[in-house]
Amino acid sequence: MKLLALSGSARAASTNTAMLECFCQLAPLDIELELCHGLADLPIFSPDREGENIPALASEFISAVRQADGIIVASPEYVRGIPGGLKNVIDWLVSGDEIIAKPIVLAHASHRGLDMLASLRLVLGTVSQRFNAELFVQFPLMSQTPRDVRRTLEIEENASVIEAFLKDFSAYILHSDSF
Repeated sequence: MKLLALSGSARAASTNTAMLECFCQLAPLDIELELCHGLADLPIFSPDREGENIPALASEFISAVRQADGIIVASPEYVRGIPGGLKNVIDWLVSGDEIIAKPIVLAHASHRGLDMLASLRLVLGTVSQRFNAELFVQFPLMSQTPRDVRRTLEIEENASVIEAFLKDFSAYILHSDSF
């Protein structure tokens, strides 16, 4: 099972990115989870830059999405909404077919951000017919350093929650493939 993790934060010391890095490290052996880097470097989406005009970075990102069996998205809330960089990432996918049937779930690194989560669920439910809003994991990590995030998530209880989340997502992908 090959999963791709997308962080909606462009910040170097991002809590969401640190959480997803821990997910990668704690993933069961039968699940390959890769964090997609460089999303903040994607140019602003424009239909004029698709097809033969597509930037190399956008093409590489779309290829990574195509090759993944599923996607995990984690994002901070900016002004009660989806960060512009994450929305841009999603915009690069909407005119192709890579995202339409791609299983997607959310993870959240805060006890806040309900408005962003609601918006992101709406957007992801629109672009993918296999977005699973019920399969969700959340940890109150806001304001922790990446090092503290690792320490928190490596605690056996939290590591078990992460492993179960990843296994449940894997099972969802396998089960929903049969429809």
